[in-house]
Amino acid sequence: MVSSSQQHATMAGVTVLRAGGNAVDAAVATAFALSVVDPSQTGLGGGGAATVWMARERQVNHLSFYGRAGERNEWARPDTGSRGPESAGRGAATPGMVSGLLTMHAKYGKLSRTAVIAPALALARNGFVVSPLLSRTITSAADRVKEEPHAAARFMPNGEPLRPGEMLIQPELAALLELIAVAGEDAFYRSAFAERLAYHVQERGGLITEKDLAEYKSTWMRPLCTVWRGYTVLGAPPPMGGAAVLAMLHLAEQSGLTRGGGYTETPATAASFAQVIRIAQVDANRWRGDPAVMSVPARGTSSAAYAAQRASLLNASTNDTLRAGDPWSADAAATPAECTALDPYAASTRPAGDANREQSTTSTHNAKNRVSEFALKGAQVSFVESASDDSSFTSHLSVVDKDGNAVAMTTTVGVLFGSGVWSDGVWLNSVGRNFDARTRGTNRYSNSTMAPTILLDGNTVRLVVGAAGSQYIQPATTQVTIRMLAFGEDAGMALSAPRIHPTYTSRDVEVEPGFSPLVYGALVQRGFKPLSRVGDILFGGVHAVYVAPDGRRIGAADIRRDGFAASQ
Repeated sequence: MVSSSQQHATMAGVTVLRAGGNAVDAAVATAFALSVVDPSQTGLGGGGAATVWMARERQVNHLSFYGRAGERNEWARPDTGSRGPESAGRGAATPGMVSGLLTMHAKYGKLSRTAVIAPALALARNGFVVSPLLSRTITSAADRVKEEPHAAARFMPNGEPLRPGEMLIQPELAALLELIAVAGEDAFYRSAFAERLAYHVQERGGLITEKDLAEYKSTWMRPLCTVWRGYTVLGAPPPMGGAAVLAMLHLAEQSGLTRGGGYTETPATAASFAQVIRIAQVDANRWRGDPAVMSVPARGTSSAAYAAQRASLLNASTNDTLRAGDPWSADAAATPAECTALDPYAASTRPAGDANREQSTTSTHNAKNRVSEFALKGAQVSFVESASDDSSFTSHLSVVDKDGNAVAMTTTVGVLFGSGVWSDGVWLNSVGRNFDARTRGTNRYSNSTMAPTILLDGNTVRLVVGAAGSQYIQPATTQVTIRMLAFGEDAGMALSAPRIHPTYTSRDVEVEPGFSPLVYGALVQRGFKPLSRVGDILFGGVHAVYVAPDGRRIGAADIRRDGFAASQ
C-alpha cells in the first residue's frame, strides 16, 4: 500500500511494488515522482527525512537528508539582508533530496536505480495534467516564479499560471533525472549541473558552493523510541521534529483525553488537546538543533517520564506565556525494554553550565492573514480565510509492502517553490532560513518539524504516518494517530476529521469546521482564543497506511491535499 499527496506519485510507487520492489524501492520511486508532480511542495532541490522498518531483520533506521549549511562563515552570522528577489538565494541550503533517496535505495532497495527513477522520468518528459491544487500554488507564488524566466516559461506560459487540466512538461528536469539514473549522486552533486547550480544561487545572493554540493552526505541516525498504549513508537530524531509527536502522545495519555472518546463533539477533550499541543511545542522549540554539533535531549522530551513532569500544566489556566521544562533527568533515564532492543536515539550530554534558560514567548496572529471577527456567546472568535503565501509547505508519503517492510518519509522545498531560485529544472529550497541564534553555524543540518513516524504492535507494523504543513505537522500527525489507535476510528474518518491547532506563542487556537459549537465554548473557558479556519491546505496533509490485525493494508490520503492511496 502506498499513500502520498499525488495520484501520479502514488502509482509510481505501486508500479515499482508490482515489479517486485520492496517498500524502500516504492518510497524512493514515489518521492522522485513527487519531485515532478508536486514541485511547489517538494523536489530535487529540497530535502527530507525517512523512518525505515525492515521486518525480517527487525531493524529500524532513520535517514536525515535535510538542507545543510555549508562552509562559508556567513552561515554563522545573522541574516540581516533583504528577503527580496535579489537575495532569494540566501534562503537556500545545500539540498539533500537526491543523496537521501539514493542512499536509502542503495542500502535497502531490490530493484535497479533506473527502475525506481523511470516513472518520474516519464512524468517529467511526457508531462502530466495539472491539478487544481498545483494551479493554485503556482498562482500564489507567481511573483516568485516570474523571477526565473526559464521556469516561468514552464509554469506560467504566456505570463499566466497553468490552469487545471493543462499539461506541465519539464524537459530540463527530465534530462537531469536521466543523468541521475545513469550516474547516481555524482550527476547532481559533482557535475556541470552542480557548477551551474552553485553559480546561479550565488548570483541571487546565496551561499551554496560547489564544495558544499560535492561534500553533501545524508546521515543514518538512530530513531527516537518510546512505548505508548502498548505500541512501540518510532519517531524522527533531531534535527527533525519527531520528539514533539511522541511528547504529545504521552501528554494526551496523562491528560486522560485518550480515554475520553473523540473530541470533535467533546468540549473538554478538545480543550485538553489544545493544551497538550502547546506544552509539547514549547519544549520542541527550546530543545532542538543538529545533534552532531550540540546536545539535544530529545530522548527526554519524548519520554513518558517527562510527560509526567509536565502534567501539572495540563489543567492550568491558559495565558500568553508558557515556559519550556527541563528534560535532562528524563533524558538520562533508561529506555523501555521494547526500545532498547532497537538501539534507539541515545541520551545526550548536558552542556556544562546549562541552566535551561527558559524562554517565555508571546506573539499575535500573523497579520498577513485576512481576519474578520464575530461573537460566540460573548467571546471574540476570529475567522481566518487563508494562510500567508510565505507559510511552509511539504509532502509526506507512507508505504508498507507485502513483507511488512515500511517507510514513512517527509520531504520539502520549504515555502512554495522554495527560495524561488530555479536551476536546470530544479527549485532550490528555502530551509536555510530555519536557523536561528541558537542553531546557526557552518556545516550542519537545518531544523524542521518533520515527523515521519512508525508504530509497531510487537514486531508488526501497525501504523505508518506523517504529515505536511510546517508547524501543523506534529499536531496533525498526533491527532490522526490518537483517533485511529486510541479511539478506534476508521483510517479515512480519522484523516478527514476536523483538527485543531494552537500556538505556544499565544492563546490562539485554529479550529477547522466540523467541531461542535460547545468545543469553541470550552476553549474560551480555558482561556484560549478560537480562530475558525476553512479551506486551507496548511492544516496538515496526513498520509498513512494502517495494517489491520488480520494483515490488511488500509491506505488513507488527506482530502486537504491531492492525496491518493493505492494497493499493489
